[in-house]
Amino acid sequence: MQKSEFHPSEIPSKPGVYVFRDRFGKVIYVGKASNLRRRMSSYFQPSRVARADAKLRSLIHSIDDWSYETVRSEDEALILESRLIKDFAPHYNVLMRDDKRYLLLKVDWREKFPTLKLARLKKNDGAQYFGPFPRGGALRMTLEFLLAHFGLRACRDSEPDEETRRRCLTRIVKECCAPCVGAVTPEEYRKRVEQAVAVLQGDIRELSETVRANMLAAAQAQQFEKAARLRDVLTNLESVFGRRSRAFWRPELPDAAPGMAAVNALGRVLGLEKMPDRIIGFDISNILGKLAVASLVAFRGGRPDRENYRRFRIRTVHQSDDFAMMHEVLVRHFSRLLEEKRPLPDLVMVDGGKGQLSAAIDALVEIGCPPLPVIGLAKRNEEIYLPGRSEPIVLSRHDPALRMLQALRDEAHRFAITYHRELRNRRIEQSRLDEIPGVGDIRKKQLLRAFGSLARLKKASVEEIAEKVPGIGETVARKILDNLASRPVPPPPAPSN
Repeated sequence: MQKSEFHPSEIPSKPGVYVFRDRFGKVIYVGKASNLRRRMSSYFQPSRVARADAKLRSLIHSIDDWSYETVRSEDEALILESRLIKDFAPHYNVLMRDDKRYLLLKVDWREKFPTLKLARLKKNDGAQYFGPFPRGGALRMTLEFLLAHFGLRACRDSEPDEETRRRCLTRIVKECCAPCVGAVTPEEYRKRVEQAVAVLQGDIRELSETVRANMLAAAQAQQFEKAARLRDVLTNLESVFGRRSRAFWRPELPDAAPGMAAVNALGRVLGLEKMPDRIIGFDISNILGKLAVASLVAFRGGRPDRENYRRFRIRTVHQSDDFAMMHEVLVRHFSRLLEEKRPLPDLVMVDGGKGQLSAAIDALVEIGCPPLPVIGLAKRNEEIYLPGRSEPIVLSRHDPALRMLQALRDEAHRFAITYHRELRNRRIEQSRLDEIPGVGDIRKKQLLRAFGSLARLKKASVEEIAEKVPGIGETVARKILDNLASRPVPPPPAPSN
């Protein structure tokens, strides 16, 4: 979003990151805020300008344009701010670049036995870096668990030998796979490192399931301290490396050049005759086929086109079958486009590999849709699948074409999960009310209509319930509150996609 004049009412009171540019379009400052409206307004208050120091006055007088992007939490704002500062190196962020460093994880694949290490600075040393991560304590504990789980070395020697092993601590000797004495081959050891790196890239599902199973087993065996440690490990895994905590959308900048550069790069990579100005992406979200939903997000000129976002409830597929769900959604959406004679997108992306891509192609052929480019983006290695090609396209992680596809995919994932959670919360609320004596379908609908959610209903008084909902007296209202107070609402499990 961009404005030549600042209007506070247009800025949301949410956490996020803001970008200031000068009259030449150059980024001069990137900042974070727990409340964007309050923080950004402070820069445009005459009283603050009057009492500001020389540096702040210079910044304020240099602002010619601005943009912002909301995020879900202050942690995300910290990470996004740090990344943008590293990308743009704004003049007025010098102090932050010098003094404020978030932890990174580093893997140097040139070492004979590479391992995971903490780092403060990202150097041009040929190593692979992950992060930054704002929660240093959680990152350190999670790193210790990963080293032990995958049996990676924790020593500082880049080429450990028998002398290194003699100096090892008892805990490290027990948990390390001991490449220093030939207990594993270099090839076997590197496979362990690759598995750990997959976790850093957000592929935590299998490991989380293992930790959760071990935690439940420990609890059943009444090993409560062990169960508590595993619970903390699971929490840290999901908060530090889970995809939802690592996926960020960069702020929309005042000019369209960066977006169009990525669009043109993508067109060249895919060999398209027409540059893909209008791109749509699809994602599926469900838990074992339950409450299955799909999302459609649209990009125009490399930027989100939120007016054309759509969400779908899956109607015909009642088991966990992502391929069939993808087929259904594309049939429904493109049938409507054809029926209404609306323009087709320049490119369609589905979240997934060969299976999801085949389902999408079959759907378009089935309804007689004119030919148009369709691709699949697989998560594990960020591979781009094209129809008729057995081997995927693999781009550099820094390629602008791939980064735009990742932004499209992550936005589709976020939009689908948001809808899925909304439906789950609604289902939980309704099921809780079903268990209360004296509350039938009609009263259930009246209660939810009057209070909006179960959480608000729980905070209401007996008198408020009796007053707002016709036919419910104080006796029934008291039963409702007693029932809700005795059984807290459990948090829903995270949906898959």
